[in-house]
Amino acid sequence: MAFVLVVNIRIKPENVDSFMQALKVNAREARKEPGCRQFEVLVDPKENTKVMLFEVYDDEKAFEAHQATPHFKKYLAEAVPMLASRERQVFTKAEIPR
Repeated sequence: MAFVLVVNIRIKPENVDSFMQALKVNAREARKEPGCRQFEVLVDPKENTKVMLFEVYDDEKAFEAHQATPHFKKYLAEAVPMLASRERQVFTKAEIPR
């Protein structure tokens, strides 16, 4: 069953460009990980300080492996101080027969 993570982020206005640069590196590297099925960065078109991450992994172990990568640890260290808030929600994908 897929492990889905939705992260709602609010960036401090003065940090938007720096944060987005760090986030793009993290997203690009995450997409290369074997257990990562999808990693999307969504930006509110009316307010560029509001970002949502939509991440899909094979399972929770794949997500845990992602969190252990050097690029994720670097992202956390650099990016989190640039945020006003960060809220994570975990979902599992419902299997719906065709």
